[in-house]
Amino acid sequence: MEKNKTNLMAKFLVPSIVGIVLFMIPVKFDGSWTIAVKILADMIGNAIGGILPVLCVGIVTISAIMSALSLAKPKFITEQPILRDTFLVGPIWVVIRVLGAIFIWLTFLGVQSGDENTGFLHMLTSSGTGGFVLGDLLTVLVIIFAIAGLLLPLLLDFGLLEFVGALLTKVMRPLFKIPGRAAVDCFTSWIGDGTLGVMLTCNQYEGGYYSAREASVIATTFSAVSITFSIVVLEQVGLMEYFGIYYLIICFVGIVCAIICPRIPPLSMKKDDYLVEGKAMPESIPPQYHSSVEYGTALALERVSKNQGIGQFLQNGLKNAVGMWFGVLPSVMAIGTIALLLANYTPVFEILGKPFLPLLELLQVPEAVAASKTMIVGFTDMLTPSIIAAETITSAMTRFIVAVVSVTQLIYLSEVGGLILGSNLPVKLWELFVIFLERTIISLLIVCPLAHLIFTA
Repeated sequence: MEKNKTNLMAKFLVPSIVGIVLFMIPVKFDGSWTIAVKILADMIGNAIGGILPVLCVGIVTISAIMSALSLAKPKFITEQPILRDTFLVGPIWVVIRVLGAIFIWLTFLGVQSGDENTGFLHMLTSSGTGGFVLGDLLTVLVIIFAIAGLLLPLLLDFGLLEFVGALLTKVMRPLFKIPGRAAVDCFTSWIGDGTLGVMLTCNQYEGGYYSAREASVIATTFSAVSITFSIVVLEQVGLMEYFGIYYLIICFVGIVCAIICPRIPPLSMKKDDYLVEGKAMPESIPPQYHSSVEYGTALALERVSKNQGIGQFLQNGLKNAVGMWFGVLPSVMAIGTIALLLANYTPVFEILGKPFLPLLELLQVPEAVAASKTMIVGFTDMLTPSIIAAETITSAMTRFIVAVVSVTQLIYLSEVGGLILGSNLPVKLWELFVIFLERTIISLLIVCPLAHLIFTA
């Protein structure tokens, strides 16, 4: 009995520690902080960079064809679990995946017509729209999804979430109304990348460990922007000397948003329904356990005892990677391209930003008109507001405010938002937009007074 417990403890600790090292421990590489999974992905990406666009085109094309075929529900799709879960989607998502295939082929082939500002195909495939999504996003995501998808079972299948959940439920539940295990999602996003957090959250929702409400809250509130990308944003506006206070404000705003947003619509209106009943972890410690550590260890050992070895590990990893490749990449291509097209070539986001002008003036933000134009454009892509600010805003205070808000808004369609919409997470486009607006207003109310203190001191 004791030997069996020792074996189970080893099976819990070894994979979990490896997963923590790969996904959560920051390491300095080539002069910047990152995580091992990202280093591995970058190394593979650099080695096979020339074929990545072709690989992305192939994946998005296959997804469109298979999803269209799935409308007829052929047996070769419906009788294979991985194919069924990946390609059997509703008509709207079939259209999105087909659009993604059309956009990626036009971009890959460099199809253009007319000049830069009037030719629709030129605007669609330019380096700021389709070219950016294919060349700068998909070619990075395709490797991240493969590596992270295959290795995520180290965090998911060997008891780590059960252990962390037991330790942190007393903190996470009263503060954020979510299970303690969600802390792993947040930390993975914060140190690594927001897309990893969404992948992890989606996996836990589909497995029945999160309810619809919990998964919605975690994906839209805890898929935090990585430290690395935050540095990129601040560097874009030329204010790297303020990084310390900048990141402290981001963390503070993120915590405040995480407390408020789950308590107001639309997140507060989500139901605690589960895709798989009976998998959610109990919230209280049973009387036979003396501490949360003892209880968490017992839950972890129980989980690892059900693991079926390397075969199940590979199967779960392959399912993660395939789902993200064929389910999410087409959505990012379609939704990201359309969003950037609207941002770069129409006044839509400039008009939508006008309601923020009175608030910015009330908060005494310098160059409020220019700043208002950046408020809504962050819904399409997180880097776009800081690019606009660097080009059009001279006030250092205002550029600082834009840099903070663009990160704390969190939901942007070219990546995290597109991933959420392309997954099985129960969040609609309009709900994402409302949450985005809520986070924007909360962020402004906090960062603007603080920016006045910093830049007038």
